[in-house]
Amino acid sequence: MGDKLKLWFDPEGDYLEVAFSDAPFYMRPTKSDAVMQRVDEQGRVIGFSVFGVSRFQKERPLEAELATGAEAGSPVEL
Repeated sequence: MGDKLKLWFDPEGDYLEVAFSDAPFYMRPTKSDAVMQRVDEQGRVIGFSVFGVSRFQKERPLEAELATGAEAGSPVEL
């Protein structure tokens, strides 16, 4: 992973995206319907996105597992 972290938040769309790298990427679903993982061409997680951010309260945080490689399924090109 790189030295910089990039965050994008769209309040109108209630969408958060986090990137650990500027490398070319694919988006892959996770077990959570709110989270997509951003993976590079080798299947390494280089970020993630969260839909409906405002629904997650401090008392009930979102928990999601970011899987790597074949265990996560086929990537979807962005």
